[in-house]
Formats: sequence, structure tokens, C-alpha cells
Amino acid sequence: MGKYSLGVDFGTLSVRAALFDVMDGSELGTTVVEYQHAVMDTVLPDGTLLPPEYAIQDVRDYWNALDQLIPSVMTKSRVDKRDVIAMGIDFTACTILPVKADGTPLSFLKEFVSIPHAWVKLWKHHASKKYAERITDIADKLEETWLLRMYGGKLSPEMMLCKALEIYEEAPEVYAAADYIIEACDYITWMITGRFHRSEAAAGICGCWRKGYGYPSKYFLNTLSPGFGDISESRFSGVHLPIGSAVGKLLPKYAERWGLSDKTTVAVALVDSQAAVPGAGIGEEGKMLATMGTSTVYMTLGKEPVYVKGMGACSQDSILPGFYAYSAGQSCVGDHFAWVVDNIVPRHYYDEAERLGLSIHGYLRSLAMKQQPGQHGLLALDWWNGNRCVLADMDLTGLILGFRLTTRAEDIYRALIEATAYGARRIIGAFKASGVQVNELYASGGIPMKDPMMMQIYADVLNMPIRVCGSSCGPMLGSAVLAALAAGKEQGGYSDLKCAVDTMGKVSDRVYYPIKHNTLVYDKLYCEFLKLHNYFGCHGNDVMKRLLDAKNSRQQERVFPG
Repeated sequence: MGKYSLGVDFGTLSVRAALFDVMDGSELGTTVVEYQHAVMDTVLPDGTLLPPEYAIQDVRDYWNALDQLIPSVMTKSRVDKRDVIAMGIDFTACTILPVKADGTPLSFLKEFVSIPHAWVKLWKHHASKKYAERITDIADKLEETWLLRMYGGKLSPEMMLCKALEIYEEAPEVYAAADYIIEACDYITWMITGRFHRSEAAAGICGCWRKGYGYPSKYFLNTLSPGFGDISESRFSGVHLPIGSAVGKLLPKYAERWGLSDKTTVAVALVDSQAAVPGAGIGEEGKMLATMGTSTVYMTLGKEPVYVKGMGACSQDSILPGFYAYSAGQSCVGDHFAWVVDNIVPRHYYDEAERLGLSIHGYLRSLAMKQQPGQHGLLALDWWNGNRCVLADMDLTGLILGFRLTTRAEDIYRALIEATAYGARRIIGAFKASGVQVNELYASGGIPMKDPMMMQIYADVLNMPIRVCGSSCGPMLGSAVLAALAAGKEQGGYSDLKCAVDTMGKVSDRVYYPIKHNTLVYDKLYCEFLKLHNYFGCHGNDVMKRLLDAKNSRQQERVFPG
């Protein structure tokens, strides 16, 4: 009788679940459910206007999705619920929410329904950037070594400490009422097992928590804001569990509700992008994985800590036990292309796409594929949602240079694909220059599975072969792998990490190799990209920030008139 592990992947706009065979990692059934409220960035459900750069979600969307997803997967897979030995969860991060001691989200309480800080702050909530700047400045002045060691010297507003400080100063009533401020991934595993804990992976990557050291000192936290120093013993308190370990068993009420067994082991949750590494069968140094989607995260492993200026994070044991996990990322990749479709494409393109039986993205790609590198005459910076790495500046904005009256939607579409590839080259170059090995490149996520044009452009720009992972469910598979490890051999899973990764991880035979004459053109265009990157990103000209300040001040007047 086979044994199976369930992976659940909470993304930005939807949640997916799939069941995998523990013996070979094969996928039995998968389901996707979109969030009802998606990302709230202008208004809450009750009509409360949101200030600029907010990104809020509703916890109820998570539960509604789970109630549809898991029964659907079980129905599709037709396996005995007693053979589903483990369940692993990964989540976008840092995505946090304030809760009561029993796990009740403050957004559920009527007195907090209209207060945005009581709701889930999604990973791309960037309104906390001034707190990120304060933390970075004070850490630098006090020579706090953790900032350099973990985040390359500059903290992103996407991180947990920035968002918690934002709540503390802007909504003290929310902070006072919260017993915990917790990652959404830990909230879910807490609720479905009844056991409160925190994931070492999420805390290490997004929470400024270091294994063996904990959170920054009380003195430092009080220096950020008087009275904030007790957060590590109060709102951030809890036992931190390593990845690959078990939180507990699934509570009977959820087992019955979802068609699972209450003997199913629930594993410590993972950060979504990092979960894709074991899903790709990667368990050694020198192999970098790009998880490509709405945004992209680049991850690799190392035996020793190396400090890379402007990197996303360096954390011990946060991807696989026994390794330092390095990550960096781009805040906007797939979102670029959605922006083109939503705002640039003329009506007759949609009509032609429908006539040809193509999606609008497919139609744009079919046109862009006909172009040679440099043919459209455009050059773009991939900063539509700020720069996460290596400049770590969320106040930077997008740019396209070279418009003419002959410029078409497909030109813009391709130029933005190329811009994200240039951004990837900048990130990989920073890792290599700092001594981190990047010998092979792997790609996971929806884009590598369905967009050969984009993957070929990346191979040409990076001048590296790109190996595509064998599952479209990379993070889910990775979560299922580590869940099988948490279940242990006696339950039908694994006792050895390498065996679990090697057996269940998937890499396809598909490899994209660089085309020499394309690479030569892109080398020249990348030099021009770097000039723009340095001019607008390294204080050669701060016009982007001045324009953003002007925009935000007008939006602030809309939310708080007078």
C-alpha cells in the first residue's frame, strides 16, 4: 500500500494543494483556489480607505480555500485517507497578522474591523519602509552585526520587524490587544494542530531571528522606539522548531472536515520560495534555484556564512538542515507582464488573440518571439514594485527608455522580460563577486513550465544553461518532501534528509542553453542596463523618489483629507 504526503502552497493570489507519492514524488492530484478578496491595496471590505503602498489580506480567504482544496485533492487522487501520512505548508513571506492568545485574528473583532493594522499584512506591504530605514540606520550606528550577517547591511520593509514596528507606532491599540504577531504560515499550522510554535525557517529568513542568538537585543529594540524592547518576549515569543520536524498531528475536526486522518503529521511550515529547493532535488552547494512567478526568489546553499551586500537573507538551516541558506529576489516579475496586459494592450489585440484561440499573454509572446535581441529599441529597469536586491530600495520605480511612435505592446512586453533577466544577472553577479558558488542554475514555478521564450531570453542574458524543475508544483513538492521527513520512517516517510530529497525531488530533462549571437547582443545591452541601474539606483539622480513622494502625498490626502 502506498504512502502519500500533502503539500499546500499559499501564494499571493491563490492557494494550491497537491498529493505526492512518498516513494517517487509523483503527483496524484492538484487543485487551485483563488482568494475571494485577492490583495486589498485600496480599500478594506467595509469601505475603509487604505493609505499608499498597503497590501492587506483576509484570513477568511485562507480557510475558505483550504475547505475547498483538500477535499478536492482527496477526491481526485482516490487514495485512502489513512495513507496520507504527512502534510506540509508553505506560505508567502513575510506575511504576518496580530492574534489573540487563542489564535483569533484581531481583524475578526468588531472593534478592529476598520483598522488596517489589525489585518494580514502581505509580503509586498511596503508602507513600512520608513521603519525599515530607521532599523537600518540605527543598526548601522550601533554596529549591530546581525544586519550585515543576515541581510547584507540593509533591511527590507517586507520583513517582520518593520511591520511589527509599524503596528506599534501607528496602531498602539492593535499592538496592545495582540498577544502574538505571527507569520501566517505558523498561524495555519498552529490552528490545525492546536500546538503553538514558530518556524525557524520563516523567523530566520524574515524575522531577524538567528539560531543560537534569537531576536535583536532588548536595548536595540528599545532604541528603535521606547517600550518596543519587550516584543521578543511577548508578541514574538514561542518555541522555534527546525524545518523537517513535526508540529503535531492534524486535529480531528480538520481531519473530518477535509477527509484526512487525525494520524496525519503536520510539518513545520516553510517560506514558499525556499520550499521549492528540496522540490527540485537540490541538496548541495553550487546549485542556485530561481522560483519564478509574480516575483522571483534566487536561492542557494552554503556550508559557511558569506556576507553579500544587498542580499535578501542569509540564515542557518532555513532551506535545508546543515546549510546556510542564501536568498535574494526581485519584487516584480510576472506582475510586470500583468501590468502590460491590464494597461497597455489595445482592444484589437484581444480580438486577434480570441480569433487564434490564444490567451492574451500567449498572443503577445507569439509576437515578441519573432523579434531578435535589441530589435525593439527599448531598455527597461525592473523596478515596478521597487528593488528588493541588490539595492534594497523600495522607493525606486520602473523605467522604460527608447519609446517611439512605432513602439507596440509586444515591444514593451519583451523589454520587461529582458529587464527582469538583467535584474537576475545583477543579483547572480553580486553573489559570485562575494564568493558564493553559483555553478548551475535551476528554475521552478509556473513561468519556467509554460514560457519557453522567456526562459531562452534568461539563458541568453545570463549566459548560463537553465535546468527546469520537473514539477509545476515545486514549493508544494518541497513542502511534501520535508513533511515526509517529519513523519519519519516508522510512519512510512523518511529518517534521512538526503534520501527524501533525492527520492522525491524532481528535475525535468528540459534545459535552455544560451545562444551565442544572442548573448553577445545582450552583453552590450546589459552594460547599458547597469548604467541606468547605477544612475537612478545609486543616488546619481533621485528623481524616482521625488516623483513617488509627490504621488504618495496626494494619495495620503485622499485617505486623510484635511
